[in-house]
Amino acid sequence: MGGTINLKIWCLRKGDFFMQVLITGGTGLVGSVITGDVRLSSKDADLRDWNQTFAIFDKYKPEKVIHCAAKVGGLGGNMNYKGEFFYDNIMMNTNVIEAARQVGTKRLLCFLSTCVFPDDVEYPLSEEKVHLGEPHFSNYPYAYAKRMADIQIRAYKEQYGVEYFTVIPTNIYGPNDNFDIKNGHVLPSLIHKCYLAQQNNTDFVIWGSGEPTREFVFSKDIGKFADWAIDNYKEVEPIIVSSTDPIKIKDVVGLIVEYMNFKGNVVWDRDKPDGQYRKPSSIEKLKSYLPDFEFTSVQDGLKETVEWFYNNYESVRK
Repeated sequence: MGGTINLKIWCLRKGDFFMQVLITGGTGLVGSVITGDVRLSSKDADLRDWNQTFAIFDKYKPEKVIHCAAKVGGLGGNMNYKGEFFYDNIMMNTNVIEAARQVGTKRLLCFLSTCVFPDDVEYPLSEEKVHLGEPHFSNYPYAYAKRMADIQIRAYKEQYGVEYFTVIPTNIYGPNDNFDIKNGHVLPSLIHKCYLAQQNNTDFVIWGSGEPTREFVFSKDIGKFADWAIDNYKEVEPIIVSSTDPIKIKDVVGLIVEYMNFKGNVVWDRDKPDGQYRKPSSIEKLKSYLPDFEFTSVQDGLKETVEWFYNNYESVRK
């Protein structure tokens, strides 16, 4: 993204200033590509803690907030740390939304995930289906925590009249992702696995059959959308952001192998779960607002991500 314009309007109280856009999770996968004035990271405040959350919001008094901070992970992380994923996310979301309301934030964008949708649902996924059934068993604590952000925002709209809303992106990937093999999302963990297999001359072992499909969306595309939405999206109902171009996991693996020039064996561990088999989504609402929005192809986005990973390996989250 281009350089950020820093818009600060100093208040009368010493040390306080009014900020236009505050981004939580501002150094992460999505937050780092969104235009903002203040980028909060976990070093600035523990958003699970109400006192720390309110203090940082009271300091900056943002007019607009883009809430990207979350505890996220792939299939392994969601299945192994269900309590942590529920507690951390529901506390962060609850505190951020309430702190924003208390300091007078006018507009707030909160990111959800397609895992909020019911497991047993008619496809394609669309915004009105979020609460029509239970999420998939593999990530239901994270999914319910994210759903509650939608409920909180709807309630605040009805009682307080705030212009807060949620965005539901599909599987985001890109530079600045978490490449942790055990707990990362599917693409970054696969990239790191392939790298280590290459370095150690071992097999590239992947969970499941490779047959499930996912709709991947490049982080920079989400950044462009968020820059538009924080000023222009006026509904309280969620909006889905996806390329709607599903690709099988085994085909993604093929691209990773190609871009990383991996010459070893690719092994599919079919004793491990696949997760949800497919999650096709509808972007009719997105098209109604942005009919000419262009998404980066998985091929181009993945190539850029692999190059960034190699160039920043020592410092990446892993």
